[in-house]
Amino acid sequence: MSPHRRALIELHLCVVLWGVTAILGKLITLPASQLVWWRMLLVTAALACFPRVWRAMKHIPPRQMLTFAGIGGVVALHWLAFYGSVKLANASVAATTMALAPAVTALIEPVITGARFERHNLLLGILVIPGVALVVGGIPGSMHLGFWVGVLSAALAALYNALNKRHLAHHDAMAVTWLELGAGFLVVTAIAVLAAPDGEGFLIPSVHDGAWLLVLAILCTLIPFAVSLATLRHLSAFTAQLAINLEPLYAIVLAVLFLGEARELDGMFFLGVAIVLAAVFGHGWLQTRGLRHTQ
Repeated sequence: MSPHRRALIELHLCVVLWGVTAILGKLITLPASQLVWWRMLLVTAALACFPRVWRAMKHIPPRQMLTFAGIGGVVALHWLAFYGSVKLANASVAATTMALAPAVTALIEPVITGARFERHNLLLGILVIPGVALVVGGIPGSMHLGFWVGVLSAALAALYNALNKRHLAHHDAMAVTWLELGAGFLVVTAIAVLAAPDGEGFLIPSVHDGAWLLVLAILCTLIPFAVSLATLRHLSAFTAQLAINLEPLYAIVLAVLFLGEARELDGMFFLGVAIVLAAVFGHGWLQTRGLRHTQ
């Protein structure tokens, strides 16, 4: 098997594992804040075991560390909103809102990174609007709050990606992740303390939740992160992004199969999802086409 094909298969496996995170958010009975707190703690602790992280930390200036810590605060808020969406609605709805992240990224990335604004970026933002309208019309009224919390999560994910693209540069990705998730852990801790100053906000997970948290932190966060970094040596950025855009689709399919969420949703929801995904993949195709014309 060629390195390119192997890398593509490995990346798709990573995307499937990322798609499972929404399912785990539903299976874990802890509140969203506690789920995120434990996830960040476990991943940060695991990354701290890698000597590579500590070696790379020596080459990151203190001012840059503070920047990455600030980005980590955005990551924490993104995860809180994402799992809040899972709890308030369901895994399918939360995964659908994440499909909006590329549309938000296309609109804000030129502002943050200074890249040239392309007309098809605005077109993508316009095309997803009817899809969003259909999704909202296809879910019960009790899930509407969860949907809009998920939209906030997608916007925060887009902001996080754009900020990382601007500031990551040549710094070691694992060290940066440790800084960001460590800072995010402190942010979630501070929120928990403010919300429950008597300490009742910190819960010890049950054996059931603890097992799923380990799966979430190690199998669905740390391992796919490391593997996906390795695949980028053999894949173009556009190929990687198109594969990553499949995450919401995988998550919805898994939620329907294993959680039976299709019973809670109607045809308008799935038509809206199809429109959003078509717009996202159409945008990726236009980007790839534009790149080829410039080469």
